[in-house]
Amino acid sequence: MPYRRLPNTDAARIRAMKTALGIGKELSPLKLAFSARNLVKLQKFLPSFEQSILYQKQINAAQFKKSKNFCEIEKKARIYLTHFVRVMNMAIYRGELSAETRAFYGLATNDSAIPSFSNENEMLTWGKRIIDGEETRIRKGGSPITNPTIAVVKIRFGHYIDALNNNNSVVKKNLDYSRKINELRKEADEIILSVWNDVEATFSGLDENEKRMKCEEYGLVYFFRKSELEKTGPAPVATLLPVRYPVLIETGFTASPELMP
Repeated sequence: MPYRRLPNTDAARIRAMKTALGIGKELSPLKLAFSARNLVKLQKFLPSFEQSILYQKQINAAQFKKSKNFCEIEKKARIYLTHFVRVMNMAIYRGELSAETRAFYGLATNDSAIPSFSNENEMLTWGKRIIDGEETRIRKGGSPITNPTIAVVKIRFGHYIDALNNNNSVVKKNLDYSRKINELRKEADEIILSVWNDVEATFSGLDENEKRMKCEEYGLVYFFRKSELEKTGPAPVATLLPVRYPVLIETGFTASPELMP
């Protein structure tokens, strides 16, 4: 006996609901194989679910685009901070600045290593230290470091801060909406399961083949076990489906727990 599979992708969920709703629009409630209550649920839920899935795709596309822009801005800021420290160390090496100059930036006076700017916290911490340190040193009469100047570094770092805040905002928005979509998926699964249970119950008095054919008209998807295929040959699902309500047998379905072997 073949087993039923429930949708596990958004496209399959939408397809299942559209198939059932399509029949619901053509048949009177008295002839429909699932309850009027489930028909109302489908009519209310399906449009909002489709719109939500579309909106999530748009959010994901926006996040991807902003993420690429953010990476470029972050890379530029990191380069300018790195070059500033490197130029400062070269000035110390040439004797133009004292080793104590490093203390203005929170660096060890006897260490010429470049600080790590590999993550957000390090970028924010060292960026502020370097900018504040150079401005303090200049106020105390020190000669400005050039190529790059701290003014240029500050501009690049400011662009990074703006891009970081914007990127974090988009990421948070996407996460929040993903949680909402997950709740909608649960609701979609509950509606589909209820509709399919109604349909199977309606045709329960028929023999197995006829029952399966009638259920497939409403979008139910059945799969044959390997042992059944060996006995009966390829599953005749595709040839049994009416042209009005095509159901694609493909990935995007999971076995219904209550009907699994």
